[in-house]
Amino acid sequence: MTSGTQPPQADPGNPQDPETAPQGPQVNGPYEAASQRPEMQSPAPYEQPAPGTHPPAIYAPAAAPTHQPAAPQAGYQPGTPGPQPYEPAAPQAGRQPAAQGGYEPPQNPAAPPGAPAMAAPAPYHHTAPQAGQSAWWHPAAASDPWRDPASRAVIETRPAPHAPAPEPLPAPAPRAKPALGVVIAVSAVTALVAGTLGAAIGIWATRSGTDAGSLLGAEPQTERDVTSVAGVVEQIMPSVVTVLTADGGNGSGFIVSDDGYVMTNHHVVVGGGTEPAESLQVLFSDGNVTTAEVIGSDPDSDVAVLRIEGDEHPAMVLADSDQVAVGDPVLAVGAPLGLSSTVTEGIVSAIDRPVLTQNNNGEVESVMAAIQTDAAINPGNSGGPLTDIAGQVIGINTAIASTAAEGEAGNIGIGFAIPINQAKRIADEIIATGSASHTVLGAELGESELGVGVTLSKVVAGSPADDAGLQDGDVLTSFNGNMVAENTELIALIRKLAPGTVVTVVYERDGEEHSAQVTLEAASD
Repeated sequence: MTSGTQPPQADPGNPQDPETAPQGPQVNGPYEAASQRPEMQSPAPYEQPAPGTHPPAIYAPAAAPTHQPAAPQAGYQPGTPGPQPYEPAAPQAGRQPAAQGGYEPPQNPAAPPGAPAMAAPAPYHHTAPQAGQSAWWHPAAASDPWRDPASRAVIETRPAPHAPAPEPLPAPAPRAKPALGVVIAVSAVTALVAGTLGAAIGIWATRSGTDAGSLLGAEPQTERDVTSVAGVVEQIMPSVVTVLTADGGNGSGFIVSDDGYVMTNHHVVVGGGTEPAESLQVLFSDGNVTTAEVIGSDPDSDVAVLRIEGDEHPAMVLADSDQVAVGDPVLAVGAPLGLSSTVTEGIVSAIDRPVLTQNNNGEVESVMAAIQTDAAINPGNSGGPLTDIAGQVIGINTAIASTAAEGEAGNIGIGFAIPINQAKRIADEIIATGSASHTVLGAELGESELGVGVTLSKVVAGSPADDAGLQDGDVLTSFNGNMVAENTELIALIRKLAPGTVVTVVYERDGEEHSAQVTLEAASD
């Protein structure tokens, strides 16, 4: 059992000879299943053992059974490997093998000095199981795991003892309830005040007027780190406006100077028409509405400038869009579908993506090397800022890709923004002169084959391309470090840069590759 002397176990790989190895009862070690243990009887009172006897094991039954093993089952051969994994080895000193196998108690073994004496164990008698006695220890049972190692173990369960009933908890002290008048007043206020203000009043009222002590939990934090998204949005939101168009729609915009200049899209100030409006209404994040003058717009770049009165407006910080990298986190702020002060978050999905936009007549109006983002952009976001995670503007939200065959398009995770470096240059020119210049290479583009490059069908005399030594029929394969494979890519990359910018072009002529330096110029009227 769990303590005392156990029969030795033979090496399973080297079984003992059946003629010399006594065959005793097989056990499964110190952790037998409960069903494999005999019903324990109350231990006999401790007595001084007689001289020459051993004291009993601590956990052994008071009367250890001495019985003979059952006859071997079919296929069971003593002394052979297989069904007897724990075959006993040679008997230990002090033990004598029984005539028919098994072990008998030693006869008068030598007791250690000073060991107490005890009465000899009573012999085991085969009796029928009594009421309350386990049927698994019936001596006539067909399967007795104590005598037959191949028998199935059966777990015998017993109900757990009943624990004393827990003491009841003291009843909580009654809490004071707010007066009915307070509840009605709160209901009236929350019905009249919309948004978070009504919710805040309701929470304050339900937590006041009680003497039950302070509630558990920490005080709510209302001040957020300025570097968190919520902190950034709080800083930039007063600079973002909703532009109300003449046809009842809306776009977005953002303040770029303290004297009231606002940037937006050309197609916002045009609305549903073909010509820009002279003035438009703009809605601030605090709910105030004012009139903005349309300073000018440029359809080729889709940039427009408004101005509102005053000289203490909160201007947004303009970042360097040339430093934007794919994977940078971004925020799109505006009024999609008329929902003012909406913020969505995403990343930069691509840069220098060639995008064509169309006017209300379906004609191509602008070409841009756009910043692509997965931040949600919808109708009404046009003209609003696309910012980095610090709230600095990197682009103007302008267009979205759509799979809609008809009707109004919606966000599918592919939006486009004009790089702010290009938009700022155009806006500065509009403010200074009322119009914007456009950068050109000085060549007409022919049919291009995908993956081959862009063919210069005709180089204009005296143009930047002519000055760089380019000729008719040359095929441009790289522009300013960007591979080009179609006309739209080349036009978008040219218009992104300011006049006077020097770029390197790679081209093929007569099967040979060449490169040249080209100084871009503004297109003449």
